This record gives sequence, C-alpha cells and structure tokens, in this order.
Amino acid sequence: MSKLISGKAIGASINEELRKEVDQLKSNGIEPCLAVVLVGEDPASEVYVRNKKRTCGEIGIRSIGHDLPASTTQQELENLVKSLNDDPAVHGILCQFPLPKGLDETRVILAISPDKDVDGLHPLNAGLIAMGQPKFISCTPFGVLQMLKRSGISTSGKNAVVLGRSNLVGRPIATLLSSKGWDATVTVCHSRTANLAEVTSQADILVAAIGIPEFVKADMVKPGAVVIDVGINRIDDPSKASGSRMVGDVAFKEVEGKAAFITPVPGGVGPMTIAMLMVNTVNAARSLNGMTEMDL
Repeated sequence: MSKLISGKAIGASINEELRKEVDQLKSNGIEPCLAVVLVGEDPASEVYVRNKKRTCGEIGIRSIGHDLPASTTQQELENLVKSLNDDPAVHGILCQFPLPKGLDETRVILAISPDKDVDGLHPLNAGLIAMGQPKFISCTPFGVLQMLKRSGISTSGKNAVVLGRSNLVGRPIATLLSSKGWDATVTVCHSRTANLAEVTSQADILVAAIGIPEFVKADMVKPGAVVIDVGINRIDDPSKASGSRMVGDVAFKEVEGKAAFITPVPGGVGPMTIAMLMVNTVNAARSLNGMTEMDL
C-alpha cells in the first residue's frame, strides 16, 4: 500500500511557520499584504479566492479584495494593477484566472510588477527559474517541491517524468527538478508522446499534470515510484449530493497499491498551492523591505 503524502498536513505545518514569521515582521513594523483581484462571478474562482483570503487571515497576512464586474474593461483592470504596483503597503498582487471573455490574461500578467508577482507568472520570474536563480516560483510547482522535500524524498539522480507541458505547472516543475540542488534527470511528456506508458513507467518520480481525469493507470507507473497528482477534475457521480466528485489525473485506486508514495485528490497538491502563495507573499514583504527570503 502506498504512503500518502498529505498536502493538507504539510501545508498546515508551513502555515504555522508563516504565522511565527508574520508575527516577527509585524513586531518590526512590517505587515505583509496581499491584494486579490477577482473579475466576474465564476463560482470556482470565488471559492478559490475565499480560501486564499481565509488562509491570509489565519496566518495574519492582511488581504485586500478587489471584486470587479464582468463588464470591467482591459484598461480599467490594468489601471487597478498599476495602482497596486505603486502602493507601498501592498506586497503581493494576485489576479484570479480565468478572466471573463474579452480580457487578456497575458497583458494582466505583464502589468503586475515582478517584485509583487506572488503567483510567479511574470516572464521575468519564469526566466529566473530557467537561469537557476528563482525569486518567485509559481505556487503549484513550488508546492510540489516542498511536498517532496518535507516527505524526505530524494530527487538527486532520480528519473523524473512530468506528464504535462503547461507554462503554469508542467514546464516549471520540469525545470526546477532538473536544476542544481534537485538534480533529477527529467523527461517531459504530453498527450502526443509516443509509447507514453513505456516512458512513464520508467519514472522514479512521476508528476501528473495533464488535466485529464484519472488518465494515469497502473500500467503507466513503475513499482515503488513516487506519484504526485497535480490534477483537479470534477466528474459525474450520481451517488453524491452534488452530482459530482473531485478526482485527479491519476486513477488513485489502481495506482495506490503500486506506488511507494502518492498524493490524494483532494487533500494533496491543492492545499500546498495556497500555502506557497502565502510563502511568496511573506517573501515579497521581506524583499521589498530589504530582507532576505525565508529559508524553507
């Protein structure tokens, strides 16, 4: 039976470390502040934003919400971002995606100051990751690294396969795992990879971020592998009151008896993403006040 890597438990531990750090910063006159911008009324986005604000409150980070109507123009949105860039009391800026139709997410990302880009999406921060000098790492890849580290899983010299090539998750995870200090040999796969199961079944560490419900089956996993499931998908389930349930990109029941370690969905990578957003916000506050980053 696989050993579960609980993102909920690891995230709670990180949040406790952050509470102490935030208390120390406040005693020095620094109050970390995250500005969250939500445009429109997407139900999933509203839930994500609510969870982020709640976690800020639990840690002691000040959160400022800017809830804008779906009719907001691109210029209005970018003007708001600029005002937050210029506000010295704001240390981190997060614009919740997806945006309503007609708004350009790339332009918004470019508008956010790299020094306040706590989502780690600005090209400058992505470039620093590629150079091996990361400042802000996008929150989900950052969370995956912390899960591995805090579970005592060595990546040095291991074969890692990342299933998925998105700029948000797949590519940065692959770059980070192959960088100095992590030292894995990394293969990036996707839906068009030939002999995909043959490739993934060679992985000591398999990161599934392809966005297809329960795509990874047992025959795609090496016995004793570490399986990190980044996927968050909803599928129909008449037995549930909501009519659906949440699953990952891994067929959990098939794989859990074969892998040495596995992350569940929910309760795996999801809580880590929010925890690392909090870490980035605290580090932004430290950096903007001339301090070095926290040592995680």
